[in-house]
Amino acid sequence: MGGETSASGTEGPMLRNFTAGDVHAALDYTSLIEALRVAFRNGGEAMPVRQAYDVGFGGAPAHLLTMPAWQRGKSLGVKLVTVFPQNATRGLGAVSSLYVLFDGETGVPRAMIDGEALTNRRTAAASALASTYLSRPDSSTLLMVGTGHLAHHLPEAHAAVRPIEQVLVWGRNGERAAALVKKLVAKGLAATSVSDLDAAVGRADIVSCATTSTEALVKGRLLRPGSHVDLVGAFTPQMRECDDDTMRRANVFVDTRAGALKEAGDILQPIATGAITADAIRGDLHDLASGAVVRRGDDSEITLFKSVGAAIEDLTAASLLVPA
Repeated sequence: MGGETSASGTEGPMLRNFTAGDVHAALDYTSLIEALRVAFRNGGEAMPVRQAYDVGFGGAPAHLLTMPAWQRGKSLGVKLVTVFPQNATRGLGAVSSLYVLFDGETGVPRAMIDGEALTNRRTAAASALASTYLSRPDSSTLLMVGTGHLAHHLPEAHAAVRPIEQVLVWGRNGERAAALVKKLVAKGLAATSVSDLDAAVGRADIVSCATTSTEALVKGRLLRPGSHVDLVGAFTPQMRECDDDTMRRANVFVDTRAGALKEAGDILQPIATGAITADAIRGDLHDLASGAVVRRGDDSEITLFKSVGAAIEDLTAASLLVPA
């Protein structure tokens, strides 16, 4: 696992290369969730909010994103992400990424890691971590809204912390939904596709969304008492996956306040219209992991977790993959 080459081409530390397969094979959800729990509980230095740069050309949009994080004297890393939406016309994915891990004492590169696999794995694990605090312990039905890359990982991560007996899959493209169901079943999950999103929302204990929608998909009035909403897609202020009613009914938590208040359309848009205020955010993952805030109040409470991604999650996953 993980090919090795010299970082400089001469004698010295070896630069390890981890493929997507290496990442998925090595980072089991139970271990990764617990590593993230420790990382968020300890807190540490405030990390820079993700920076985005416009690199589009010829009228086509494109962006370069950078996400650095570090633990002084231990490790540091940066994820480089490109978003080229027009790649669909070329048969390519819109998002590409690479993670580079450095030694925290010397600054010498230690590993290059497939960024998409690392992101998918740690993002799903962060949602599952939030679920350990916010969803009901007996949650057994999960609705997966979306059929993209993350949708292949979120049900498995949630199933690592909750007794998921049924996974409902909804997507705009029926063929893609059917393909996702087949993959989830192969992983041992009892999955079926659904065509009526509203009805499925009303059946679910956990509603997990991973889309790039700019229109609300989840309607708050349909949520069951005691349900948990996991919003993972919609990573820009222009995107959103749930409506204002959802935000008003739910007790809202985020991965990081700084990231959510800069990038999360699900939060920024209802704040802009006056549906909620920033005070609606009851806490973040550090607050939850450290016990600084009250978690779920009772079995009828609706909870919501909004994730936009935090660089400490990448560093934690990479460090677990490449221990010192």
